[in-house]
Amino acid sequence: MPVTVIVGGQFGSEGKGKVAHALAQSKCARLAVRVGGPNSGHTVIDLGGNALILRQLPTAAILPDVICVLGAGSYIDPDILLKEMEETRLRSDGLRVDPNAAVITEREKQEEASTTLKQAIGSTLSGTGAAVGRRIARVRALRLAKDEPRLRPFITPVPLLLRQQLDAGERLILEGTQGFGLSVLHAPDYPYVTSRDTTAAAFISEAGVSPLDVDDVVLVIRAFPIRVGGNSGPLQNEFDWQTLSSESGCKSLIQEYTSVTRSLRRVARFDPELVKQAIAVNAPTHIALNHLDYVDYSCHNLHRPSARAIEFVEAIESAISTKIDYWGLGPASLVSRQPAGGSRE
Repeated sequence: MPVTVIVGGQFGSEGKGKVAHALAQSKCARLAVRVGGPNSGHTVIDLGGNALILRQLPTAAILPDVICVLGAGSYIDPDILLKEMEETRLRSDGLRVDPNAAVITEREKQEEASTTLKQAIGSTLSGTGAAVGRRIARVRALRLAKDEPRLRPFITPVPLLLRQQLDAGERLILEGTQGFGLSVLHAPDYPYVTSRDTTAAAFISEAGVSPLDVDDVVLVIRAFPIRVGGNSGPLQNEFDWQTLSSESGCKSLIQEYTSVTRSLRRVARFDPELVKQAIAVNAPTHIALNHLDYVDYSCHNLHRPSARAIEFVEAIESAISTKIDYWGLGPASLVSRQPAGGSRE
């Protein structure tokens, strides 16, 4: 059962890309699967310390000898995908695309741009939702990957590929997008949601593997949850970046911008109720908590948890009644908790 599923436990931007990359490396994964569309971006730090924001490829694309896979449940903007292949220097034989993956065309982008989705729910207007709608409506106008000339070199029946690799004992990292709080099925704040289900079970289906293949579900959460700027839905205990920066001890202003639209994100204090719902639905085997440098900025420089950060983690564990297995101390830092309560690189 060598499949690890990475799933978000809040409203996205929990640091799933960093976790997926780190686990792909530590588990010597042979395949990295990304599902969803270009309406969300995952950030990974390369060996040169540069931040790469990937909207189509899995973050393990920067690792050598990893095959990147986009399953039938993917929504692909070919322009973005090909650009990312150049940025990551991913060779053509390092990408596999299922023939039934959907292609986002200018038509879907214009369709969303003509709506009030941005004002109503903070949509990125990437065309993903419109493509999802066309697929559900079962209209011939939906373009599939097998019909897109630029994608033909990468077309492979993904379920067969994954089955062959799994039967050979290879580890597969399945990188889900967005977060539980944005699930079109399970989020508590409909209609302030995305166009897909964002749970581990949905990602498994979109990739084309069996639930029986999964032996590891990693729920990624962040110390201070965010939502995209604007009218994007309720955010319990919302406060401002200035207060967060001051409380963290950072001498400069900490602010985050969305990776797709580059708008200022909203931020809030930790809400255990949403995370407990995510735990109930996803039944994770491990939990990763990121952005502990926002609790104590000294963690960012020391690359180890401070006493203040450890106290914060323990309070979160008490609130969600679950242990935290991985601690994120900065953009490129992820440490594993030792049984005694310490941590190690």
